[in-house]
Amino acid sequence: MLHCVQHDTFWFFVFTLLTMRLITLCYRKIIDAQSSKPWDQLVFEDTYREFRMQAQYFNQQQHYRSFGELLHQVPGAEKLHFLVSAAVRGYLQQLNGVVPDIANNLGQLFLKFSNFHFELINSDLHDKSKHQVAVYFYSDPLAWHDTIGDYLLVGEPAASTTTLFQIQPYLSIHSLQPAA
Repeated sequence: MLHCVQHDTFWFFVFTLLTMRLITLCYRKIIDAQSSKPWDQLVFEDTYREFRMQAQYFNQQQHYRSFGELLHQVPGAEKLHFLVSAAVRGYLQQLNGVVPDIANNLGQLFLKFSNFHFELINSDLHDKSKHQVAVYFYSDPLAWHDTIGDYLLVGEPAASTTTLFQIQPYLSIHSLQPAA
């Protein structure tokens, strides 16, 4: 009987390897004046300060008030996304490579990231309450084993352990590829 169980287990793993799909997830974290978590508030304050400082170069005559006006009226103002992102980099290091807000079924943060993208959504040089940014976190590749309702069962590609978590707003599958 033991031989049969080992044989079935072997074929299960062979089948799993042949059908495994690798996914990369993307989580868009929006931060604005209503954000209440301490990390979010720090990012909000520092990105607003950085926006005001960097916008001076694009608005030397002080004709424009909002980020949208700068984008539409001043050539090169799209560089503000990159320039303001400098204010976020130190805060990202504090996360130790773990995406905030995305918890597994046990309530633990688990999703690792190596890449991010910063977006300046909206801002106003005279009204901090209109400042809004987004940080896109791109997960490290995961083996996607199954979907159970609105839950994904995933694991690290070379590991046998799995994690179950619920799909939530602003979280999506960024890329999908069959395992090599």
